[in-house]
Amino acid sequence: MKGTYPWGMTMLADDSQVMSKTKELCSVIAEDSEYKSLLEKVERFLEDDAAKLQFQSVQERHHELGQKQKSGLELSAGEVEDFEEARKALLQNSVACDFMDAQESLQSVQMAIGKYVGKTLELGRVPIAEDLADQGGCCGDEEGGGGG
Repeated sequence: MKGTYPWGMTMLADDSQVMSKTKELCSVIAEDSEYKSLLEKVERFLEDDAAKLQFQSVQERHHELGQKQKSGLELSAGEVEDFEEARKALLQNSVACDFMDAQESLQSVQMAIGKYVGKTLELGRVPIAEDLADQGGCCGDEEGGGGG
């Protein structure tokens, strides 16, 4: 016996079925052709110093303008125009655009898997489609009907 662990620690042991299946999922993801394509787009971006600088510059400018607005200051037409021009130029850079699309796709995959696992932990069973559907608002209409 390796030792006495709370139930969660046993589930998380390297040789547990949960960790084995987690590693299997990770392996399937790593070997997926769509994932590999997304990863290539990210790597291409990371190797392109000009695209990285352009992306970082637009991100920083977006943050600066957002902070300015939050503090109650008005943005000048010139500031907005300059930002929009920089943003349009960034979107015309195929390496940066592919990177942003890949980043969004990878985040969507991560969120979907996390949602599925989270619902399983919440419900104590494998969720069905209805369990995963966004309910909207704080108080979902359980009958799906509504008034009228």
